[in-house]
Amino acid sequence: MANSSDVSPGVTEPTREYPPVPEESTPPASPEQPSRPSGFARLLIFTGFVFALLVAACLGLRAINVLPSFDNPFSDRTTDRSQPVLLQSMRDLSRYVAADGTFQVIVDLQESKENIPDFLVNRRTLFVGSGTVEQYVDFSKLADEALVVDNDKKTVTITLPAPEQGSAALDMQKSYVVAEQRGLLDRIGDAFKSDPGKQQKVYALAQQRITEAAQSSGLSDRAKQNTEQMLRSLFTRLGYSTVTVTFNSP
Repeated sequence: MANSSDVSPGVTEPTREYPPVPEESTPPASPEQPSRPSGFARLLIFTGFVFALLVAACLGLRAINVLPSFDNPFSDRTTDRSQPVLLQSMRDLSRYVAADGTFQVIVDLQESKENIPDFLVNRRTLFVGSGTVEQYVDFSKLADEALVVDNDKKTVTITLPAPEQGSAALDMQKSYVVAEQRGLLDRIGDAFKSDPGKQQKVYALAQQRITEAAQSSGLSDRAKQNTEQMLRSLFTRLGYSTVTVTFNSP
């Protein structure tokens, strides 16, 4: 019987500890490479570049007035749909406008009802009117004996009609409504019915006041002086030494 302590040939002794594990060799660190942007980032950069080019192009075209301004997309717009001007009449004038005057009047017109409070029915308009009045001499009214000429003595005698005054013409660019007050019922009525002729009374009153003021402003005397000076200058250049100008009574 064989001894158990005997070791058969070729069999090594039992392992008493695990063999050491060889350390894996770590490759040498390579230098860091720059990271490239992703595809989405490149798309954003390209889109921003194209947008900047478009903005620069639009600004350049706007600077040379090729494109309109887009500062305010809700800006006011005025459309003129007026019809062509129609000639209604034509006349020949023989007037010499010798002088004119510009006047300004403040019209304070109030319309109300009897026995009704003003806060219910009331319309008060404060209007500043500016108008021009002309003084002219109508040469078509000259009589046959109005012009007396003496070629030997080089004298001229002219008898003219008295200067006439035209009606006041309002300058709407210089005339304006300062304030307007309306009663409660007037406001309700205006909301349902529009009447463009409501201010016509104010305009007519301003014209009347300016015309009356011009009659006492000395404009007629200025017209006589200017007409006389014009005729004297004209006939003096024609070789006449004495020029007498008289006016008929109005």
